[in-house]
Amino acid sequence: MLTTKELFKRRAQRSRYQLKKRAAGKPRLSVFRSAKQIYVQLIDDVQGKTLAAASTVEKDLRSKVKSGGNSEAAAEVGKLIAERAKKAGVSSVVFDRGGYKYHGRIKALADAAREAGLEL
Repeated sequence: MLTTKELFKRRAQRSRYQLKKRAAGKPRLSVFRSAKQIYVQLIDDVQGKTLAAASTVEKDLRSKVKSGGNSEAAAEVGKLIAERAKKAGVSSVVFDRGGYKYHGRIKALADAAREAGLEL
């Protein structure tokens, strides 16, 4: 039997395989979720560079949110990454949820990024 980590890795690879087929040169918005925090990066896979990043660990966000591990904090991170993507000249991205379900904090982050003007 496969371990939980191996199953997660398999789901993430399956998700990224589909993204690469549909990406058409768009940067990838990659999400990492821990129990207490959420992190997001805007990655250009062609050049292999991170264009922008945001997380609940940053000082300006820590003062806004009560906890880094809830949907409200994820929504704030989504708004912040959308602003930083616009500054980097990116308006359209592919959303890489990794091995996580599109539910809860992941969904809140994606919805907030869409509302802030980022096309997912």
